[in-house]
Amino acid sequence: VQLQAFGGGLVQDGGSLELSCAASGLSFGIYRMGWFRQAPGKEREFVAGISWTGRGYKDYADSVKGRFTVSRDNAGNTLYLQMNSLKPEDTAVYYCAADKLGRGVWYPRGVDYWGKGTLVTVSS
Repeated sequence: VQLQAFGGGLVQDGGSLELSCAASGLSFGIYRMGWFRQAPGKEREFVAGISWTGRGYKDYADSVKGRFTVSRDNAGNTLYLQMNSLKPEDTAVYYCAADKLGRGVWYPRGVDYWGKGTLVTVSS
């Protein structure tokens, strides 16, 4: 199983970035997919997730609601995170995560597979 995240970089306060995560080696359609992030000196935290069911239920951390949008392309085995109105406190390494048949609250220990991460830096 491989999860490769792309799209990180340096952006100014208020800017936008789109992250993508290409998945291979797994049955993408039965995995709940999500994004976590980890800032220096802090624990890894949940950012956004999308269910594996046909409804595509989406869940967001309070800190990103209204600014970030998670989506998935099951045909292309790809997960996306559109990030708008970025703030310096969004600076972190962003990781995509796969949770087989997952439901409920996201916890790092519940994740089956992790991507390597991509760095997002928001300058003030």
